[in-house]
Amino acid sequence: MIRKFVTVYPGHIDLGDMGQLATPANERRYSNEELASVFEKTEAVAKKLDALGFDTLWLAEHHFQHEGYECIPNLLMLAVHLAHVTKRLKIGCGFNIAPMWHPLRLAEDYAVADILTKGRTVFGVGRGYHTREVEAFGAPMQDQNANRELFEEQVEIIFKAFNNETFSHKGKHYTLPPEVPYRGYILKELTLVPRPVNRPVECWQPVVSASPRGLDFMVRHGIKGAVGGGAATMAEGPIQAYRDAAARAGKDLKLGENLTIGIFFYLADSREKAIRELTPYYEEHVKMFAPLGFVPGITPAQVAGAARRGGWKEAHVPSLDHYMGLGSWFAGTPQQLIEHLRKLEARYPGMEHINLSTSLGTPKAVMLEQFQRVAEEVMPAFR
Repeated sequence: MIRKFVTVYPGHIDLGDMGQLATPANERRYSNEELASVFEKTEAVAKKLDALGFDTLWLAEHHFQHEGYECIPNLLMLAVHLAHVTKRLKIGCGFNIAPMWHPLRLAEDYAVADILTKGRTVFGVGRGYHTREVEAFGAPMQDQNANRELFEEQVEIIFKAFNNETFSHKGKHYTLPPEVPYRGYILKELTLVPRPVNRPVECWQPVVSASPRGLDFMVRHGIKGAVGGGAATMAEGPIQAYRDAAARAGKDLKLGENLTIGIFFYLADSREKAIRELTPYYEEHVKMFAPLGFVPGITPAQVAGAARRGGWKEAHVPSLDHYMGLGSWFAGTPQQLIEHLRKLEARYPGMEHINLSTSLGTPKAVMLEQFQRVAEEVMPAFR
């Protein structure tokens, strides 16, 4: 049953113009002051969610985005700050992109955040999807096999460091520690200082391709999965596949257990009004994410059409209504959202978390108003 309401905020500034007739994604450029405004916006969102009783605010690590879409480069530093200006809200790393880190630096930094926030920082890892980001940090992104291979070794190291008083590792990419002389002896083991004090570490990862290899890896490490909201589609396939992977590991999970399902939502007093007001935000989302492969089912011609001002009609780019039919987007009244979530509960009886996220580009004032409506008009039905 749904018990915890969470949201993902990837760190967009208030963009100004939005939609298919607005500034193309690749032409957006903002000043440093405008880009830095994301931190005040994040703090306002965190304080509102904390006051309203949301469980977790998930943030996304991204780099170099002068377009204003995803402007938070360090989740752990921000999580420590946000925990100090809120009382109960957990801050989720959705996600630390492991290939852009040394695994031991990531493990150390999370451990510090875990201690300073008294367990309110939730760990998360991802492989990345922006070539500009991952390749700029010297890790592979275009070579998906190399990216996955590096990621899996890094996560192995991180969990060794979290879960053992001392550890060592020898793999393709890392030999830890290097066998060097140190104060009169040859180094053979390391100790992470500090280790997280809240263990076992709760860890989440996006479910994107839902490949057996990827899901088996998640289950082996006890990693929970985030489905939808820009990753896998809302079809039951990825959710059943995660349960199947758990079964292969000898674990009996209910359908939806250890998963959160993401929905982009917008509430209004009528469905028609909600669709009308959400449409420009949806269109901005497509402009940003379609070239990156995060708009399911869109063709190369439609991707090219979405990138051009006024190119949507000619290319027959899918409408908001199409993705509402798939379940990954919702526009309607609070009562209609309650009914939508009740159907998800029936389909996925093990699901406890629901991720209701405002779309890319949504202005701060609109985000705060939408979260207020969820708290007052939707969440009471699930308590």
